Amino acid sequence: MSTEQLDPRAELSEFLRSRRARLQPADVGLPEYGRRRRVPGLRREELAQLAGVSVAYYTRLEQGNGRNVSREVLDAIAKALKLSETEHAHLLDLAQPVQRRRPAPPQRQRVRPALMEMLSAIENVPAYVWGRRTDILAWNRTASALFGDWAARAPQDRNWARIVFLDQDSQHLFADWETKAADVVGQLRLDAGQHPNDPLLAELVGELSVKSDDFRRMWAAHDVKRKTHDSMRLQHPLVGELTVRYETFTLPGDQEQALSIYHTEPGSASEEALRLLTSWGTDAAQDWPAEARD
Repeated sequence: MSTEQLDPRAELSEFLRSRRARLQPADVGLPEYGRRRRVPGLRREELAQLAGVSVAYYTRLEQGNGRNVSREVLDAIAKALKLSETEHAHLLDLAQPVQRRRPAPPQRQRVRPALMEMLSAIENVPAYVWGRRTDILAWNRTASALFGDWAARAPQDRNWARIVFLDQDSQHLFADWETKAADVVGQLRLDAGQHPNDPLLAELVGELSVKSDDFRRMWAAHDVKRKTHDSMRLQHPLVGELTVRYETFTLPGDQEQALSIYHTEPGSASEEALRLLTSWGTDAAQDWPAEARD
C-alpha cells in the first residue's frame, strides 16, 4: 500500500465488489435457477439489470473507472445494491473523477478556544472533540478519567484507531470490543472516500495493516459507518462495569470535527460509577494502568 495516498480506483472497485458479494438473488427479487455460483453474491449482469445499465458500463465502473459517471446512474446502482444512506454517500465520494479531487495537505486540526472553554465547563459529563482520521483533538477531565490519560500520550497516538487496535489495556476497556473496532474502521473508510489524497490517513492505514490482523480483516470488509448515537458497555479498571450512552454532533463551524458527549441512565449503578470518576477527575486518569499510557 502506498504511504502517499489511497488509490481511488481500487477503493471504488473493491467497495462495489464487496457490496455485490453480500447480496443473493432472493434479496433483490431475482429467481434462483439452481446453477451453482462460482463467486458469492449477485453476478455483474444481474446487478446491471437491476440498475438499468449495460453490463459493460457497470463492469467499467466496478473496475474503478468512475470518470464521468452520472449521479442518476450512481443512485440507481446504490438502490440496486441496497446501500444504506451512509454507504450511498460513500459511493458518491469514491466515484468522483480523480481530477476533481483536491489534495489534502497534512494540516494540524485546531479546536476553537471557545469550544475548549465549553468542554471545561461541562466537567460533570465526559466530552471530547475528534476530527479526521479519528484523531482526538480536545477533551475534558472526565473524558480522560473514563477513557484513559490522553494528555500523557504523544499527539499522534491520541487517535481512536491506534488506541483501539494497538493498545491492549484500552482494548480491555470495551466490553464489546469488536463493535467499537468496527465503528472506528467504518469511520476511517468514510475518511478515505472523502480524502483519498491524505498522506497521513494512508500512513495510518498502512501502519495498522502491518501491526494488527484484526484491522486488516475489518478494513478488507469495506464497511462504512457514521455512528451519531448509541450505548456501550465499559469495563473500567477503577470503577468496574458501567454502561454509557453517547451523542455525537458535527460542529457547524467545521464539518470535519465532531463533539461526542457521554451520559448514563439516571439512578443507575453506572451513574454512580461515572460520578465517582468525575469527582476523582485528573487523578482517575493518572491512576490508569501504566501500560495504557505508554
